[in-house]
Amino acid sequence: MANLDEDARKVLHVLALRGQVDITTMAPQEVRDYYAAFPSMPGRDLHEVTQITVAGAQGDLPARLYRPSAAPNLPTLVWFHGGGMVLGDLRSGDWVCRELAAQAETLVISVDYRLAPEHKFPAGPEDAYASVAWIAAHATELGGDPARICVGGDSAGGTLAAVSCLLAKSRSGPAIAAQLLIYPGTETDLTRPSVIEFAQGPVLTLAAMLWFRAHFHSHDAELADPRAYPALAEDHTGLPPACVLTAEIDPIRDAGEIYANTLAHAGVLTTLKRYNGVFHGFFTMGGAMAKTGEAVGDAAAWLKTIAARPVA
Repeated sequence: MANLDEDARKVLHVLALRGQVDITTMAPQEVRDYYAAFPSMPGRDLHEVTQITVAGAQGDLPARLYRPSAAPNLPTLVWFHGGGMVLGDLRSGDWVCRELAAQAETLVISVDYRLAPEHKFPAGPEDAYASVAWIAAHATELGGDPARICVGGDSAGGTLAAVSCLLAKSRSGPAIAAQLLIYPGTETDLTRPSVIEFAQGPVLTLAAMLWFRAHFHSHDAELADPRAYPALAEDHTGLPPACVLTAEIDPIRDAGEIYANTLAHAGVLTTLKRYNGVFHGFFTMGGAMAKTGEAVGDAAAWLKTIAARPVA
């Protein structure tokens, strides 16, 4: 296995002391309850944090709006949390949303899309697209700039951000200024070198990937649908500028990096960076790892320089 950096080793040690569980032996709600018992990471204070609702594909969705200042017409980042389309909520994305709002001087709206297996594919992807469309249509009243709507997310949330861009292109809007993809799942190929090398983790394992997939999909035909796996789209031209950040010690590392290269080859302005010595999930781990601070700072800086530009 590649070498873990010292911070990553310490985090894994703490997790081991808490008692790691094998989620593949548990029901989804049991896993949610297990993670809900973890203490929340304290986030920085902002000008305003408000609970709101946004439109999903089949009804309103809970969302949380993070406002860094009273300034109007802020660039707006629609954020989707990770969790394999099965886990996660507004709480799990709170720390990083606060950081991105403050550091990028961006309005951030975190969307609590429907989860599987209660709501299987395509509920999550369709909720993501519908919420972006609704936020774009209501950006001014929310304090955002409709010409600077961005999408982002980590892991499954990164997948949803990428899919939202593809759907916005095929469905004639809304215009999206940029996509921030943090170790996104983009394909079904389980023979990539990173999948093989890190099949046993840490944190994300091949068995867990298959557990998430089984709960998300109803039948195998869905594995060919680009609404679940954006790398399967026939055409990636004309998509928004992308920033793809990956972790070295992560089974889906190669999928994210290959997708970044696919976007670049399609003429999309693309930034790709790998963070060595850390594992899947590091981006949302607060102050526990120096690489987390570095990656969040890089993402915020990219948003300020790329995503702040109005869509051409």
